[in-house]
Amino acid sequence: MVPVENETGLHRIVVVGGGAAGLQLATKLGDKLGRRKRAHVTLVDRARTHIWKPLLHEVAAGSLDIGHHAVDYLHHAHEHHFRYRIGQMTGLDRAARTIQLAASHDAEGREVTPVRAVGYDTLVMAVGSTTNDFGTPGVAEHAIALDTQAQAVRFHQRLVNAMLRAHTQAGPVRPGQLHVTVIGAGATGTELAAELHRTVRHVVSTGLDRIDPGKDLKITLVEAAERILPAVPPRLSSEVMLLLSKIGVDVRLQARVTEVRADGVALADGSFIPSELVVWAAGVKAPPFLQDIGGLETTRTNQLVVTPTLQTTRDPDIFAIGDCAYLVEAGSDRPVPPRAQAAHQQASHLIAQIPVKIAGGALKPFKYRDFGSLVSLGEYSTVGSLMGFVRGKNMLIAGLFARMMYRSLYKMHEQALHGTIKTTLDAAARALTRRTESRVKLH
Repeated sequence: MVPVENETGLHRIVVVGGGAAGLQLATKLGDKLGRRKRAHVTLVDRARTHIWKPLLHEVAAGSLDIGHHAVDYLHHAHEHHFRYRIGQMTGLDRAARTIQLAASHDAEGREVTPVRAVGYDTLVMAVGSTTNDFGTPGVAEHAIALDTQAQAVRFHQRLVNAMLRAHTQAGPVRPGQLHVTVIGAGATGTELAAELHRTVRHVVSTGLDRIDPGKDLKITLVEAAERILPAVPPRLSSEVMLLLSKIGVDVRLQARVTEVRADGVALADGSFIPSELVVWAAGVKAPPFLQDIGGLETTRTNQLVVTPTLQTTRDPDIFAIGDCAYLVEAGSDRPVPPRAQAAHQQASHLIAQIPVKIAGGALKPFKYRDFGSLVSLGEYSTVGSLMGFVRGKNMLIAGLFARMMYRSLYKMHEQALHGTIKTTLDAAARALTRRTESRVKLH
C-alpha cells in the first residue's frame, strides 16, 4: 500500500508541475482559497526551485545567475497558503482519486522522501514539455537539452570546462573542440546562439589567452525548416536571420540531423559539423509518463486532450494546461500552440474557474489570444511582432522598445507570483548587485 497524506476535509486541489503556469495557479488559488480555508491547495514538482523557462538559455550561456532568480517552492508555498510536495509523478488512480509520487533522493543517493500518494478532488496537470529528439542516434549520449535548470547549468559548466581544458592542454585547440552546435532554430535555439556568441568571448577575455576567438570559437545553428523561427511571421524571421549573420553565427537551413557524435553532428546531406558541444532544441513533446495515464485520452506526443473548459475528455475532475494540454478551439484546425503566453492565459482562466467548479457552477470555455512574438538576441538586439497592435494589424518592433516589452513579460510573471512591491524591490536589488559582479558566470 502506498501511504496517503492525512486529509483536512476541505476540497483538495492538486497542481502537478511548478512551471510558470502551475506555480502561478497554485499561488493565486492559495491566496484566494487556501488563505480562507475554502480549499486545500497542493503543488507537486520534482525540483525544489522554480525559474522562468524562457530564461534557461541565459543560464546555459552564463549571463544569468540562477541564485538571483530562482523561487524556492517550500518558502513560496508557506507565504501563499499552499503546500509543496517534492516528487515526480509516476501514476494516476482515478478511482481512488490519488496520484503516485516516486521517492526523491539527494546527490549522494540517500532517500529524502519515500514513495507516496497524494489525494485530490480537482487535479490540474501542468507538467510542461520535454525536448523531442525524434529518435535521432546519439542525442541522449552527446547532446544536452534545455528543459530544466539542471540541464542549463550542466551545459554551462561543460562549456566553461571545455574552455579551461583548451587553455591548459599541451597541444593546440582541436577543430571543433570549442565549437557549439545548436540544433533547432526556434525561440530557444535562436536566442541561445546569439547569447553564446557574446558570453564565450567574455570568458576567453578573462585570461584564457591561448584561445583565439576568431579561429577557435564558432556557433552553428541548425534548422530543418526553410527558415529560422518557423512559428513566427516571416518578416520577424528575416530580421533575426540578418542579425545572426552580422554577428557571425553560422546558420544551416533545411538541414536534417541524422546523428550526434562525440566529435560533431552528421547531416542528411552527408556533411559533418565538427563540434564537441551540442545543444538539442528541436521539437517538443509532453513527458512520456503521460501516455495513456489513468486511461485518459492522449496524443502521439503524449499531450492530454482537453475540452474547451480545459477538462480532460474522460474525466471532468482532471484539467490540463500549458504544453502538456492539447486543445483545438472551435473554428480552428490547429491546436493552441505550446507557448508561454498560452500557458499563462490558461492558468489565469483556471484561477477564475476552479472556484466556480467547487461551488457547482457551469464552467466557461477558454479562449486563446495570440499577442505576438518577441525574440531576444541578448545585448545585440530584440525584435518582435505584436498581433492586432494597431487596428487589427500586426506591427514589427525592434530595438529598445522591443527589449522593454521582452523584459516586461518576465516582470509580469514575477508580479503574478510575488506582487508589485516585492517584484520592484527584487529588481532594484538585482540592479545594484549586477554592478559588482561579473557580467558572465565563470563557474
